[in-house]
Amino acid sequence: MQTFRIARAAELLGVSDDTVRRWIDQGLLPTTHAVPAEIPGDALAARAVELAEEAQASDDALSSARNRFVGIVTRVQIDGLMAQIDVQSGPHRVVSLMSAEAARELRLEVGSLATASVKATQVVVEVPKS
Repeated sequence: MQTFRIARAAELLGVSDDTVRRWIDQGLLPTTHAVPAEIPGDALAARAVELAEEAQASDDALSSARNRFVGIVTRVQIDGLMAQIDVQSGPHRVVSLMSAEAARELRLEVGSLATASVKATQVVVEVPKS
């Protein structure tokens, strides 16, 4: 079973090392008995799913899209008829191209809370070399 050190777990979950340590202290994440402590991959995956479900539960929009990234708008670039919107969701940057009219109607600005929904027919998954 793969395990992750606290810093790497925090990076993967998009939170701070201190948050991961608090979750360990609260019993929300188990650790191995190794020194330094490591988090089992399956427990980390379960916590990631819980965090995603919590984010979706706080969103009152209904959608068939399952790949949803709740985050903060970090860039709004409007040029003529089109707009580029960047959303930072934990360690993930999601970029959307939309009409300038849509960006204005949504009142998107840097610092706004937003959910980026991705719906695609193909997803590529990669793993690091062992």
